[in-house]
Amino acid sequence: MLYRETGQFKISYAADQSVFPIAQDRWFIAAALAFAFLVVPWIANEYMLQAVLIPLLIFSMAAIGLNLLVGYAGQLSLGTGGFMAVGAYMTYKLTTAFPDLNIIVAFLLAGLVAAGVGLVFGIPSLRIKGFYLAVATLASQFFLLWLFNKVAWFYNYNSSGTITAPPREMFGVVVTGPTATAEVRYTVALSIVVVFAIIAKNLVRGRIGRSWMAVRDMDIAAEIIGIRPFQTKLMAFAISSFYCGVAGAMLVFLWLGSAETEAFSINESFNVLFMVIIGGLGSILGSFLGAAFIVGLPIFLTNAPQWFGAAMPIDLQKHIEIMLFGSMIIFFLIVEPHGLARLWQITKQKLRLWPFPY
Repeated sequence: MLYRETGQFKISYAADQSVFPIAQDRWFIAAALAFAFLVVPWIANEYMLQAVLIPLLIFSMAAIGLNLLVGYAGQLSLGTGGFMAVGAYMTYKLTTAFPDLNIIVAFLLAGLVAAGVGLVFGIPSLRIKGFYLAVATLASQFFLLWLFNKVAWFYNYNSSGTITAPPREMFGVVVTGPTATAEVRYTVALSIVVVFAIIAKNLVRGRIGRSWMAVRDMDIAAEIIGIRPFQTKLMAFAISSFYCGVAGAMLVFLWLGSAETEAFSINESFNVLFMVIIGGLGSILGSFLGAAFIVGLPIFLTNAPQWFGAAMPIDLQKHIEIMLFGSMIIFFLIVEPHGLARLWQITKQKLRLWPFPY
């Protein structure tokens, strides 16, 4: 079999503990990135980029952020949509107040504002956990959307109450606004997601990630060995909110173009949570797999009947979609709590030992 590490020797601990210790994994990731950056923008049509790939990247970013909080730190949150709204509205204010500000810098600054908001709403995590913490973060969802909906300053006193992405350029190429092409917006979104996915992967493998997992597994024992639970939980909320804030900014500026507060409703918070559960708690790869499932399933249900010359009513399609979401969540919670990422790990382990039994 091709997936064997026979003859691949490690001469240092750093090489053995690298993100991709097997050469085949490194080759696969390098080939996938080269294909995504160099081939996809040329072969994918407008529909594939706008309806599938761009939202997949954006929700993967949000799922990574929530996975850092829920999967690694063990802090349940239902306020993802609210933190995404913070990033979107702050980016809108920054780009309209400072027209010459680089759009990537605006994304990062908006993410920092979202991180500050996450710190505030993460304070209750010291005293409450589980269902009670979920209710507290759910309150942040409703409060933030109410704030952005009622305070006209956030949408520059626009009579429609919407925020619209103004045209902005990078290196002479328009990346946001109505004139920005789908290929350019896809490339920008892909670059942001790849960079922050690498940062997240290394973050969870270091001291911060180990402290998160220690608090997740047993916070009392973690405190005994010297980990400060309050600072650790607040850091998880801040970094998670930063990722979600950047994802919210990308949602408006690289995908929708304009949005209201309804674009960040509680349904989006649940969808991102479903991505984490189905993809795999405590897995960066699982965030991508879960986002691909949640984003791709409605598109599949829409197009699959046409392949067989049939048509499915919209209401029936939505009902089937909801039923599949619920059944998949129940299935993974019972059969494989670690989600699609764990199934991929099991597959790789079997390939490494094939044809011997496992």
